Amino acid sequence: MSAFQHRPQREDSPLDQLIRALASLPGLGPRSARRIALHLLSRRDTALNHLTQALTLAADQIKPCNTCGNLDVTDPCRICAAPDRARGQICVVAGVSDLWAIERTGAYRGQYHILGGLLSALDGVRPEDLTIHKLIDRVNGGTTTEIIMALSATVDGQATAHIIADRLNHLPNTAEIKISRLAHGIPVGGDLDYLDDGTIATAMKSRL
Repeated sequence: MSAFQHRPQREDSPLDQLIRALASLPGLGPRSARRIALHLLSRRDTALNHLTQALTLAADQIKPCNTCGNLDVTDPCRICAAPDRARGQICVVAGVSDLWAIERTGAYRGQYHILGGLLSALDGVRPEDLTIHKLIDRVNGGTTTEIIMALSATVDGQATAHIIADRLNHLPNTAEIKISRLAHGIPVGGDLDYLDDGTIATAMKSRL
Protein backbone atom coordinates (compact mmCIF):
# COMPACT_ATOMS: atom_id res chain seq x y z
CA MET A 1 0.00 0.00 0.00
CA SER A 2 1.36 3.39 -0.91
CA ALA A 3 2.41 5.62 1.95
CA PHE A 4 0.35 8.39 0.36
CA GLN A 5 -2.90 6.44 0.45
CA HIS A 6 -5.48 6.98 3.20
CA ARG A 7 -3.55 9.92 4.61
CA PRO A 8 -5.96 11.72 6.97
CA GLN A 9 -7.09 15.13 5.75
CA ARG A 10 -5.70 17.90 7.93
CA GLU A 11 -8.49 20.01 9.36
CA ASP A 12 -8.11 23.76 9.37
CA SER A 13 -7.37 25.15 12.79
CA PRO A 14 -9.21 28.24 14.03
CA LEU A 15 -6.04 30.19 13.22
CA ASP A 16 -6.06 28.89 9.64
CA GLN A 17 -9.71 29.88 9.28
CA LEU A 18 -9.02 33.36 10.66
CA ILE A 19 -6.11 33.91 8.24
CA ARG A 20 -8.17 32.67 5.30
CA ALA A 21 -11.08 34.95 6.22
CA LEU A 22 -8.76 37.97 6.51
CA ALA A 23 -7.01 37.12 3.23
CA SER A 24 -10.36 37.18 1.42
CA LEU A 25 -10.84 40.88 2.22
CA PRO A 26 -10.06 43.45 -0.50
CA GLY A 27 -6.45 44.60 -0.47
CA LEU A 28 -5.21 41.78 1.78
CA GLY A 29 -3.18 38.76 0.80
CA PRO A 30 -2.07 35.71 2.82
CA ARG A 31 1.04 37.44 4.17
CA SER A 32 -0.82 40.54 5.35
CA ALA A 33 -3.59 38.33 6.75
CA ARG A 34 -1.07 36.38 8.84
CA ARG A 35 0.39 39.58 10.28
CA ILE A 36 -3.06 40.93 11.16
CA ALA A 37 -4.10 37.61 12.73
CA LEU A 38 -0.99 37.55 14.92
CA HIS A 39 -1.57 41.18 15.91
CA LEU A 40 -5.16 40.47 16.92
CA LEU A 41 -4.33 37.32 18.87
CA SER A 42 -1.44 38.94 20.72
CA ARG A 43 -3.72 41.82 21.78
CA ARG A 44 -6.97 40.09 22.63
CA ASP A 45 -8.35 42.69 25.03
CA THR A 46 -7.41 45.80 23.07
CA ALA A 47 -7.82 44.54 19.51
CA LEU A 48 -9.47 41.16 19.01
CA ASN A 49 -12.34 41.58 21.46
CA HIS A 50 -13.08 45.12 20.27
CA LEU A 51 -13.07 43.96 16.64
CA THR A 52 -15.37 41.05 17.48
CA GLN A 53 -17.82 43.37 19.22
CA ALA A 54 -17.73 45.88 16.34
CA LEU A 55 -18.36 43.16 13.73
CA THR A 56 -21.24 41.70 15.74
CA LEU A 57 -22.80 45.14 16.21
CA ALA A 58 -22.44 45.93 12.50
CA ALA A 59 -23.98 42.62 11.45
CA ASP A 60 -26.93 43.11 13.80
CA GLN A 61 -27.72 46.79 13.19
CA ILE A 62 -26.43 47.99 9.81
CA LYS A 63 -28.78 47.42 6.87
CA PRO A 64 -29.35 48.79 3.36
CA CYS A 65 -31.72 51.70 2.90
CA ASN A 66 -34.75 50.63 0.85
CA THR A 67 -34.89 54.06 -0.77
CA CYS A 68 -31.32 54.69 -1.95
CA GLY A 69 -29.29 51.60 -1.01
CA ASN A 70 -27.01 53.35 1.49
CA LEU A 71 -25.85 51.45 4.59
CA ASP A 72 -27.13 52.77 7.92
CA VAL A 73 -28.75 51.71 11.18
CA THR A 74 -32.06 53.29 10.14
CA ASP A 75 -34.36 52.77 7.14
CA PRO A 76 -34.71 55.18 5.44
CA CYS A 77 -31.11 56.20 6.04
CA ARG A 78 -30.15 59.50 7.63
CA ILE A 79 -29.44 61.10 4.26
CA CYS A 80 -32.84 60.18 2.81
CA ALA A 81 -34.62 61.27 5.99
CA ALA A 82 -32.76 64.57 6.43
CA PRO A 83 -35.21 67.45 5.95
CA ASP A 84 -32.50 69.83 4.70
CA ARG A 85 -31.47 67.68 1.70
CA ALA A 86 -32.75 68.71 -1.75
CA ARG A 87 -35.48 66.22 -2.68
CA GLY A 88 -35.39 67.01 -6.37
CA GLN A 89 -31.74 66.04 -6.91
CA ILE A 90 -30.67 62.40 -7.15
CA CYS A 91 -26.96 61.63 -7.44
CA VAL A 92 -26.46 58.20 -9.03
CA VAL A 93 -23.38 56.32 -7.82
CA ALA A 94 -22.08 52.78 -8.30
CA GLY A 95 -21.54 51.89 -4.65
CA VAL A 96 -21.63 53.07 -1.05
CA SER A 97 -17.92 53.96 -1.12
CA ASP A 98 -18.65 56.49 -3.89
CA LEU A 99 -21.43 58.03 -1.77
CA TRP A 100 -18.99 58.36 1.12
CA ALA A 101 -16.41 59.96 -1.18
CA ILE A 102 -18.88 62.65 -2.29
CA GLU A 103 -20.20 63.22 1.23
CA ARG A 104 -16.66 63.86 2.49
CA THR A 105 -16.45 66.92 0.25
CA GLY A 106 -19.58 68.60 1.62
CA ALA A 107 -20.25 69.88 -1.92
CA TYR A 108 -23.57 68.10 -2.43
CA ARG A 109 -26.78 68.33 -0.40
CA GLY A 110 -29.25 66.25 -2.40
CA GLN A 111 -30.34 62.62 -2.43
CA TYR A 112 -28.50 59.53 -3.70
CA HIS A 113 -29.20 56.34 -5.57
CA ILE A 114 -26.78 53.41 -5.35
CA LEU A 115 -26.74 51.10 -8.36
CA GLY A 116 -24.86 48.25 -6.70
CA GLY A 117 -22.14 48.21 -9.36
CA LEU A 118 -21.58 49.02 -13.02
CA LEU A 119 -22.49 47.26 -16.24
CA SER A 120 -19.69 44.91 -17.29
CA ALA A 121 -19.73 42.51 -20.22
CA LEU A 122 -16.53 40.94 -18.89
CA ASP A 123 -18.01 40.21 -15.47
CA GLY A 124 -21.49 39.45 -16.77
CA VAL A 125 -23.19 42.37 -15.00
CA ARG A 126 -26.41 43.22 -16.86
CA PRO A 127 -28.85 46.15 -16.40
CA GLU A 128 -31.24 43.89 -14.49
CA ASP A 129 -28.45 43.10 -12.01
CA LEU A 130 -28.33 46.75 -10.93
CA THR A 131 -31.01 48.89 -9.25
CA ILE A 132 -31.80 50.89 -12.38
CA HIS A 133 -35.46 49.87 -12.16
CA LYS A 134 -35.67 51.30 -8.63
CA LEU A 135 -34.24 54.58 -9.88
CA ILE A 136 -36.88 54.71 -12.63
CA ASP A 137 -39.58 54.06 -10.02
CA ARG A 138 -38.23 56.87 -7.84
CA VAL A 139 -38.26 59.31 -10.74
CA ASN A 140 -41.76 58.24 -11.79
CA GLY A 141 -43.16 58.54 -8.29
CA GLY A 142 -41.51 61.74 -7.13
CA THR A 143 -40.70 65.32 -8.00
CA THR A 144 -37.20 64.81 -9.38
CA THR A 145 -35.69 67.83 -11.13
CA GLU A 146 -32.12 66.60 -11.74
CA ILE A 147 -30.30 63.29 -12.09
CA ILE A 148 -26.54 63.57 -11.55
CA MET A 149 -24.50 60.74 -13.07
CA ALA A 150 -21.61 60.45 -10.62
CA LEU A 151 -20.14 57.34 -12.21
CA SER A 152 -16.49 56.53 -12.79
CA ALA A 153 -14.95 57.77 -16.04
CA THR A 154 -14.36 54.25 -17.33
CA VAL A 155 -15.89 52.34 -20.23
CA ASP A 156 -18.20 50.49 -17.83
CA GLY A 157 -19.15 53.71 -16.03
CA GLN A 158 -19.99 55.55 -19.24
CA ALA A 159 -21.94 52.58 -20.60
CA THR A 160 -23.98 52.47 -17.40
CA ALA A 161 -24.69 56.21 -17.58
CA HIS A 162 -25.78 55.85 -21.21
CA ILE A 163 -28.24 53.04 -20.39
CA ILE A 164 -29.74 55.02 -17.50
CA ALA A 165 -30.07 58.19 -19.58
CA ASP A 166 -31.73 56.23 -22.38
CA ARG A 167 -34.32 54.77 -20.02
CA LEU A 168 -34.95 58.12 -18.37
CA ASN A 169 -35.50 59.70 -21.78
CA HIS A 170 -38.45 57.35 -22.34
CA LEU A 171 -40.31 58.62 -19.27
CA PRO A 172 -43.24 61.00 -19.85
CA ASN A 173 -41.79 63.76 -17.66
CA THR A 174 -38.23 63.60 -19.04
CA ALA A 175 -38.36 67.14 -20.43
CA GLU A 176 -38.68 68.48 -16.90
CA ILE A 177 -35.65 66.56 -15.59
CA LYS A 178 -32.08 67.70 -16.10
CA ILE A 179 -29.57 64.87 -16.61
CA SER A 180 -26.05 66.00 -15.71
CA ARG A 181 -22.72 64.29 -15.13
CA LEU A 182 -19.55 65.01 -13.23
CA ALA A 183 -17.24 67.14 -15.33
CA HIS A 184 -13.92 68.84 -14.53
CA GLY A 185 -11.54 67.07 -12.22
CA ILE A 186 -12.44 63.43 -12.81
CA PRO A 187 -9.67 61.77 -14.86
CA VAL A 188 -10.53 59.26 -17.57
CA GLY A 189 -10.20 55.80 -16.07
CA GLY A 190 -10.38 57.17 -12.51
CA ASP A 191 -12.46 55.66 -9.67
CA LEU A 192 -14.18 58.06 -7.27
CA ASP A 193 -13.06 56.25 -4.14
CA TYR A 194 -9.38 56.86 -4.97
CA LEU A 195 -9.67 60.61 -5.69
CA ASP A 196 -8.91 63.39 -3.24
CA ASP A 197 -11.73 65.47 -1.74
CA GLY A 198 -10.81 68.65 -3.62
CA THR A 199 -10.96 66.92 -6.99
CA ILE A 200 -14.39 65.45 -6.26
CA ALA A 201 -15.71 68.78 -4.93
CA THR A 202 -14.55 70.61 -8.05
CA ALA A 203 -16.15 68.00 -10.29
CA MET A 204 -19.45 68.18 -8.40
CA LYS A 205 -19.60 71.98 -8.59
CA SER A 206 -18.60 72.05 -12.28
CA ARG A 207 -20.88 69.29 -13.54
CA LEU A 208 -22.34 69.59 -17.03
